[in-house]
Parts: sequence; structure tokens; C-alpha cells
Amino acid sequence: MLSFFKQFKFFWIFFLILSLVIVSIFYSILKPKKVLPIYQPSRVNSEMVDSTIQHVSKYHTIADFKLINQNGETVTQNNYKNKIYVADFFFTTCQTICPIMTDHMVLIQSKIAKDDDVMLLSHSVTPEIDSVAQLKRYALEKGVNDAKWNLVTGDKKQIYNLARKSYLAVKTDGTGDAYDMIHTENFMLIDKKRQIRGYYDGTKPEDIERLLEDIATLKKED
Repeated sequence: MLSFFKQFKFFWIFFLILSLVIVSIFYSILKPKKVLPIYQPSRVNSEMVDSTIQHVSKYHTIADFKLINQNGETVTQNNYKNKIYVADFFFTTCQTICPIMTDHMVLIQSKIAKDDDVMLLSHSVTPEIDSVAQLKRYALEKGVNDAKWNLVTGDKKQIYNLARKSYLAVKTDGTGDAYDMIHTENFMLIDKKRQIRGYYDGTKPEDIERLLEDIATLKKED
């Protein structure tokens, strides 16, 4: 019996390899394709959502906007047309979570440097402080690539409405100022249809890894 198996040793090795290949092919075919959720106001923490849209359960998209970037250029939704992008809210004088978030945005920028489909967008929550000149200084200090990443300032009411009614990403602070806000550590992943496809803690390396993986997943939807 032993001599029989020795005689057909190469056949059994070939058969084993072929079987593994077939099993791998069937697994890849049958494995469910990962699909990112589409976030709606009704399924996001209500603390982050304006009360006027907390009931909305479908068709939510990022609203049109018109802001000014670190180079004094007007930035609108058209700059992000047919783009996947990562958005956040920050301010240049923040000494707590913002430096970590910005460092992680720099990391993401390095990973998407040659990917024309992906961009970044950071909104200042203190536009009265973050002038164009201030944003430019910050951009140069952090190594911002102007072709990939806009740091934007502008009308505070518009930025507030974007944060609360579009990105569903920031808290009010309860001071009574309707356009005051507490920004969070959230990074938002936006698809080419201007839909929110993911939320990530911009201070956590593991969330940044997940974000990069989700960008790759989102690109496969095209």
C-alpha cells in the first residue's frame, strides 16, 4: 500500500493543490461583497444632528456650499464633484485633539497622493480667527498639498449648518449662541453622490486604518 502512494506521490500533490485552488475560487465567489452603509440623520446620534432633520431616514446628501480656502480661492461642491472625500471640522489654534486629527489627515493625504478620485476637506469652526492668511500658515506648517486638501473658512452660519445639517458631525455648546459649536473628533467619508458612508475617530490610528480600507471599498462601487 505504501509503495502505491509513493508511486502516485506527484499526482496527490497536484490533486491537493488543485483542490485548494478550487476551494479558494469558490470562497471568493461566494464571499459576501462588503458594502458601506449610507448614513441618514435618523440613524446618527441625535446630539450631532439639527433638530429639523432628525426624522430624515433617506436621501440625505451634503448641501451645496461656498467657502474660501488657504489660497484665497473659492471652494464649492463642484471642486468635489465625482470625488470621494474625507471631511472634518477643526480650528488652527486648537491644542487638544486638532493636532492629532491634522497629523492623521496628513497621513491620509500621503496614502491618497496619487489617487485622483480622493480628496480632503477641513472646515474651520472659528472662521473669525482662521483667516485665509492663518490657514495658509497652518497649511505650510503641516505640509498640506493644495491639490488634494482644502482648509476652508467663511461664513460661520454656513459652516455651522454644514456641520449640523449636512455632515451630522458637531455638538452645540449650550451658550445660547445659535452659531457656536463644539467640534468633535469625527472624520466623515463622503462618496461621489455626496452621501455619508462612514464616521471615524480622527484621533485613533485604528480608525484611520479602517477609513483607508473603506475608501478602497468605496472605490470598488464605481
